[in-house]
Amino acid sequence: MDPHTFLCVDAHTCGNPVRVVAGGGPQLPNVSMAEKRQIFLQHHDWVRRALMFEPRGHDVMSGSILYPSSRDDCDIGVLFIEVSGCLPMCGHGTIGTVTVALEQGFVQPRSEGRLALEVPAGRVEVEYLRNGRFVDQVRLFNIPSYLHAADVAVNVPGLGELVVDVSYGGNFYAIVEPQKAWSGLDGMSPGDILRLSPAVREAVSAAVQPVHPEDDRIFGVSHVMWGDKPKHPQAHARNAVFYGAKGIDRSPCGTGSSARMAQRVAKGQLSVGEEFVHESVIGTLFHCRVEGTATVGNHPAIRPSIGGWARVIGHNTIFVDERDPLAFGFQLS
Repeated sequence: MDPHTFLCVDAHTCGNPVRVVAGGGPQLPNVSMAEKRQIFLQHHDWVRRALMFEPRGHDVMSGSILYPSSRDDCDIGVLFIEVSGCLPMCGHGTIGTVTVALEQGFVQPRSEGRLALEVPAGRVEVEYLRNGRFVDQVRLFNIPSYLHAADVAVNVPGLGELVVDVSYGGNFYAIVEPQKAWSGLDGMSPGDILRLSPAVREAVSAAVQPVHPEDDRIFGVSHVMWGDKPKHPQAHARNAVFYGAKGIDRSPCGTGSSARMAQRVAKGQLSVGEEFVHESVIGTLFHCRVEGTATVGNHPAIRPSIGGWARVIGHNTIFVDERDPLAFGFQLS
């Protein structure tokens, strides 16, 4: 049997990888991206594992697969894949995917400077700044984001009693900020993040089982954000985001930034129209803004935007040969 062949463009958004699959992805029916996500997870998840896991990927690998949109008001459809699964939305993935798609000619915008994407979480508009054949900046206007639960007290092995907020920005986040049981990021190593985050996620998931009020296919706390004061002089806050089994986001995290803005607005710490510059664990920045208000179910929500940059780092033709005993990837536990 001939190997499965995938034509990919590798990039990174502010330090976090984005592998865009432009050819070889599974053929899916002409249904919404939310339905495509369910079909992909049920019948084609081997593609995600093969492209994201070792030996072709690594513990923080993420990417996307391009599809025609099922909607007349969108230019392209995007399915987000990463080591942890197939996400409803990914902010850094959107910035990287848009940069790759425009620079490589995979999409032709109807109006220069603007694109509309169909993603599993809904419709996402983006603006971009092109300099010749390169895309210098992308700003995505994310889906409505809201604070789901405030001041949730949990007991976390290794930390003790912790108070967290659960907020939605395309994925559900447990947001931890400095308090008696946790002094902040400065005394926290990557090993500490990897060790403590699963325990936080498990404790929060036992206390709160969030379900998106308008789409019950989106549920559960998947990410943990450790938030702290910034180091960069332009930033308002800093974070380290944990996801999957062993992932620490190198970018400031787009859906996480949306969730954190929603949390801050709900708590009176940020206002509509204000900018919010978010710093990553490696010092890169997203320039965010609260664009307006919205409602999600019965929850007051915001309409966030996220600005960042991505750079293409190479073309990658990937073979998945079923004769290979490691064809469909592996992870070290």
